[in-house]
Amino acid sequence: MLHREHNERRAKARFPMDRELRYKLLEDDRIVESGMGQTLNVGSGGVAFVVDHELRAGAFVELSISWPVLLDETCKMRLIVYGRLLRSAGRKSVCTVDKYEFRTQARVLAPAAPVRADSTLLRWAEGMRRESVKALNGCAT
Repeated sequence: MLHREHNERRAKARFPMDRELRYKLLEDDRIVESGMGQTLNVGSGGVAFVVDHELRAGAFVELSISWPVLLDETCKMRLIVYGRLLRSAGRKSVCTVDKYEFRTQARVLAPAAPVRADSTLLRWAEGMRRESVKALNGCAT
């Protein structure tokens, strides 16, 4: 059973989950960093995870998380999360969950796949930027 501290500030619950993840950081429409890590907890509003160094807060991020349940009891799945890095302290980082989708996973996950500019990540980040500009312009009038 999940319990929450009385001084908890999160609006949504997080659930402990220790899963392998891969991440990509996007800044100025290009992938500036990628790597591997582990999730600490996952919820509908955010993900806490660890990597081998501190990440830069504010960047758009894509997380590809190994999912513990098989599709049709045979096919491995990955949870793909798109969000923003809210904070990072040492090895621990936290990001929002602004968009997510499930994808099937290859039978063998390559240990160091080449980093490529994923058009889904780029399109999502551009949409988020446009929404931010619209919100700012709406407040100025």
